[in-house]
Amino acid sequence: MQHPSTCALYAYWNDRRGNRAAPEREEIDPVAIRHVLGDTFMLAVDFVDEARFRLAGTRVCALFCRELKGEAFAALWSKASRIGIESVLRNLTGKSIGAVASLIGHAQDGARVDLELLLLPLAHRGHGRVRALGALSPTETPYWIGERPLGELELGELREIGAEGQIAPTAQPDSISQDSRIRHGFVVHQGGRHGRLPTNRTG
Repeated sequence: MQHPSTCALYAYWNDRRGNRAAPEREEIDPVAIRHVLGDTFMLAVDFVDEARFRLAGTRVCALFCRELKGEAFAALWSKASRIGIESVLRNLTGKSIGAVASLIGHAQDGARVDLELLLLPLAHRGHGRVRALGALSPTETPYWIGERPLGELELGELREIGAEGQIAPTAQPDSISQDSRIRHGFVVHQGGRHGRLPTNRTG
C-alpha cells in the first residue's frame, strides 16, 4: 500500500474489525475517515449479485467525470481485466477476502494514469446489501483529472488481504484471462492489528 488514503482507510477498517474477518457497515463512521472520503466508495450487492456503487467520493467520481452511484463496478474494467476483477469481487463478498491492487486508468483520448485500489469486506446481517468499503486513488494526480474521463481500468499487480490468522488463497491461473495483467506470483498479506502486515511471496 502506497497512497495515503489507502493506508488510512485500511488502518481504520482493521481497527474497527478487531479479531473478526470484517466490521459491519454500521461500524464505519464517515466522520472518522473524513480526510479520505473523497477517495473512498462503498459497494452494494443487488438482487442479481452484481456489485454496484452505493456511494462514491468526489475524487473517485472525478476520475470518470460523472456520478458513479448505481453503476456496476465490473463495468469500469477492460475486457481483459474483467474476469480477474469479478473473481476478486466473489472472494470479497463470499469469503471476506479483501485486495489491494495497482491499476492503469485509460482515458478516452489515450492518456493514462497509475492508480491504487483497495477493496475491503464489510460484514452483513440478513438482507443487508452493502458488502465492501474501498478506495481508488491516482499515485500521482495528472493535471487533466476531472477534465478527461477514464474510459476503462486495467488490473495490474494484485495482493489479497485475508482474515486474521489466515493467508488468503491466490487465484487459480485458469480463472483469469490470459490477456489479464494479473501476476500469478501474488504477494499475499495476513490480516491483523500489529502494524505493517508481513508478506509471503508465492509462485
